Amino acid sequence: MSTPVFKNYINGQWVESESGQTFENRNPANTDELIGLFQKSTPGDVKRAIDAAAEAYKSWRLYPAPKRGELLYKLAEELLAHKEEYSRDMTREMGKAISETRGDVQEAIDMTYYMAGEGRRLYGMTTPSELPNKFNMTVRQPLGVCSFITPWNFPMAIPSWKMMPALICGNTVVIKPATDTPLSVVNLFKACEKLGIPKGVINLVTGPGGPLSDALITDDRVRIVSFTGSTEIGRKVSSACAAKFKHSCLEMGGKNVQIVMEDADLDLALEGALWGAFGTTGQRCTATSRLICHKSVVDKFSKMLADRASKIKVGNGLEDSVQMGPCVNQSQLDTVLSYIEIGKKEGAELLTGGKRLTGGAYDKGFFVQPTIFGGVKQSMRLWREEIFGPVLSIGSFDTFEQAVEMANDTNYGLSGSIYTRDINKAYAAMRDVYTGIFYVNAPTIGAETHLPFGGTKDTGNGHREAATAALDVYSEWKSIYVDFSGRIQRAQIDNQ
Repeated sequence: MSTPVFKNYINGQWVESESGQTFENRNPANTDELIGLFQKSTPGDVKRAIDAAAEAYKSWRLYPAPKRGELLYKLAEELLAHKEEYSRDMTREMGKAISETRGDVQEAIDMTYYMAGEGRRLYGMTTPSELPNKFNMTVRQPLGVCSFITPWNFPMAIPSWKMMPALICGNTVVIKPATDTPLSVVNLFKACEKLGIPKGVINLVTGPGGPLSDALITDDRVRIVSFTGSTEIGRKVSSACAAKFKHSCLEMGGKNVQIVMEDADLDLALEGALWGAFGTTGQRCTATSRLICHKSVVDKFSKMLADRASKIKVGNGLEDSVQMGPCVNQSQLDTVLSYIEIGKKEGAELLTGGKRLTGGAYDKGFFVQPTIFGGVKQSMRLWREEIFGPVLSIGSFDTFEQAVEMANDTNYGLSGSIYTRDINKAYAAMRDVYTGIFYVNAPTIGAETHLPFGGTKDTGNGHREAATAALDVYSEWKSIYVDFSGRIQRAQIDNQ
């Protein structure tokens, strides 16, 4: 059986890279399975993609927004028709359980439907003028060419968060997906191609970062760069964009907290912590990485968690009974195992897990046990640094005020949650925990497409993805004044 070879998508055509080279995409649950070969692109390939996007922008920005919306609606229908196929491909290339990849594709479907509707809104406003016979209004205008650098953990959902609002606003797109998950974006582009999105409006180049990312950021025709990934790389993107006054939208790290109060429904909090910490193998920016319990329940709750976590079924995500898949690659597995050793050396108590899974099918993948540490102090690296794997750290507190202080004791500010029956504490936590997303009696994961997504502090740069907030990322406001008085009227001067 021949290995499929996938190409770049530039100016409406599937084309090979000028390098003539490809790279492998293998299943992290079974590295014997070669999913396909993808183009090892060059900055020259990126330039051609930007050339196409810049040319297509001239006509796409004038294409009526409701008609753009109709195309996106048809795209959502196409994604829905292929949901199972795309979900299985996604599990094969990045490992998470099939139930989760179905959710990932569904999120792309939801975002596409949502933004399709915005084609008939894209609201501005009208407002009275302070002068007679004068009309004032605001409208949105597109930016131009958008560059997207997307991660591997949500390989269709996150590209859709960026692509759909950009397109509905009238921008054109060049995207570089993560090297671990190019197939999911190829599938998204195949659906777009089938629906007849005009050539050059969307463009795809695959390959490792570095020179490719630099080319996507530095080209003067690119007006906005949207990046999801590590805070370290995000800082570099921000600096490069600032030098040329480009817009940037940065979605970066997290060190998210679940607070369990003394009056919490512990069974409910248990389910939330397990899903928040070990869903997607902990490889989410919103994953529950820190859990802080009131001192009166911490011992009981820790035992409950350790017992349940030790029973999580780990394996190939294509099996319906599997609850947690592998780490995405060897490097990520090594990172997780190194943090487990750091936790031990720092004196945290290993409550369960802590080892790579071996034997049988495990030997062909990047599997690690769900891991929980107790007695974690705020000074420890386990508390402070993002691990991006199935490692949960537990600490304790005496008072609600201390819990809030501990929750905010991080450089990040993406997501948080509290479990309590006390409505006063719930509202105080909503107000005082400084994150972009907050949940009450729910885990730190589970965002919906019609609310803004993003974080504070080192998690982001103030922008939000999803919902109508994304429209502000991919458009600029224009204020328009229409004077029909037939004479010069000077605002603030003739109105004294």
